[in-house]
Amino acid sequence: MESLKAFEGFERFFMTNIDDFKKIFDATNAHEIELPGDWNNKFNEFQKMIVLKAIRPDKCVAAIQNWVSVKIGQKFIEPPTFSIDKAYKDSGVTIPLIFVLSPGSDPVSAFLRYAEEMGMAKKLDSISLGKGMGDRARGYIEDAKVRGGWVLLQNCHLSISWMPEMERIVEEFDDAIHRDFRLWLTSMASPEFPVSVLQNSVKMTVEPPSGLRSNLLLSYSSIDDKVLEDCNKPDTYKSLYFAFCFFHAIVQDRRKFGPIGWNIAYEFTTEDLNVTLRQLRIFLNKDTDKIPYKVLNILGAGINYGGRVTDDKDKRLTQNILETYIRADTLTSEYKFSESGKYYSPEPCTHAEYEEYIRGLPLNPSPEAFGMHENAEISTAMNETFGMLETILSVQPRASSGGGISREETITKAAVSVEKQLPPLYDCDEINIQYPT
Repeated sequence: MESLKAFEGFERFFMTNIDDFKKIFDATNAHEIELPGDWNNKFNEFQKMIVLKAIRPDKCVAAIQNWVSVKIGQKFIEPPTFSIDKAYKDSGVTIPLIFVLSPGSDPVSAFLRYAEEMGMAKKLDSISLGKGMGDRARGYIEDAKVRGGWVLLQNCHLSISWMPEMERIVEEFDDAIHRDFRLWLTSMASPEFPVSVLQNSVKMTVEPPSGLRSNLLLSYSSIDDKVLEDCNKPDTYKSLYFAFCFFHAIVQDRRKFGPIGWNIAYEFTTEDLNVTLRQLRIFLNKDTDKIPYKVLNILGAGINYGGRVTDDKDKRLTQNILETYIRADTLTSEYKFSESGKYYSPEPCTHAEYEEYIRGLPLNPSPEAFGMHENAEISTAMNETFGMLETILSVQPRASSGGGISREETITKAAVSVEKQLPPLYDCDEINIQYPT
């Protein structure tokens, strides 16, 4: 405390007013509780987080999110949903697009939907690289360069020996190629992947989103009203569609609880959800008023998702979770997915209204959304806090600069040096007048 002047006397106040601080220690929303005495006014928001870290480290992430949101904006704490369209607009005939794969992600299904939207599904050639596939891949590329097609080369990391040839092919790309041509690649992170291709490409990292809200937003970002209406029983389909998406988000996000969430952490994928939703539409399109909830639960929990589950207790848990959402009660407005009532399947509405409801959900869901006690997230939240602080420390300089110059002064000096080398800013308005589009 002696090195931090703002905290002078705080340790004595703390020791004589422990009961007041115990209220913060016991509170479920400790990051929102004001400090006792005059310290709430003396400390700025950052200093308050230092105190919170000492008392309730599990609430530091939530406090930092609130702080960032107030200081620079809400968008900086909300991860954007994955968009192939934005990446495509940054590409060109000489610029490949690379999906950097991670466990639990499946960008191919999203890519195929995008190809359908762009009218390129019939002009798409796809191949999974491996032994003996290099010649076919080269043939696809040469053909697509002429006719303006798309080529998807999957799992480049499994064909390391062919990577130098692919590098040579990409280096020969020029503006004479058909303007509709695009080369798409998927690969796990590999040191053998050609550096020049990486440098001259649009890279997309597809990772399973973290959090219920982000997971639900991802599920709804790839569809529109046409998809939600594509059923003989649209209202029922919309309600159960949301219920399955919510189930998918729950089983994904339970992994953060460690052994409390699952005995074994399973890598459920978007394709598991897509198959389940296709089966839902098939059953609802049948000419019958009876909805086969039992069959839907067996297919979802026992086969589509259960096929990945190896632990018998986890199989039982998967079935119980899905039965909470896929039932007749889900179609009623009174039925809630959690005790708080925040989570439920909204009344059948438009795609935009579903997204509005999802964006209104808490950024950090409490354990009750998963059917757990509130203490279940303490260890998880503390691990997130310590992991975040370790990451922050890991990017700090390993040694102090010499000559008595502080780190900030060194950084400022380097920034000023770079700024002096840059040309003056363009007068964009004047350029638009002289050179109109």
